[in-house]
Amino acid sequence: MTLTIVLLGASALIGIGLYGALSQQSFVMLMMGLELMLNGAILAIIGFWSLGLAGMPEGQLLAIIVMAVMAVEMALGFALIVAVYRKRQADMTEALGTLKE
Repeated sequence: MTLTIVLLGASALIGIGLYGALSQQSFVMLMMGLELMLNGAILAIIGFWSLGLAGMPEGQLLAIIVMAVMAVEMALGFALIVAVYRKRQADMTEALGTLKE
């Protein structure tokens, strides 16, 4: 497997995630699009690490940091979704005009 193939796969994941994040109206689907974009970034980091940098530990550390950020982002995002749903019974992005009371 070459670096080009890995980067093409990563860019496909980022593109699909971007389309999903921009085109969906559901909060959950929006979060899934963001998750796909971060997975594409992790794939690119690991591809550069294993094929470009000959396995130096910096790439591995960066991938672990991105995974930690991804977990925090998902936890906060779903907590906000639950809070908005409990407050306004809105599960679609268009159902919210503003976030003010």
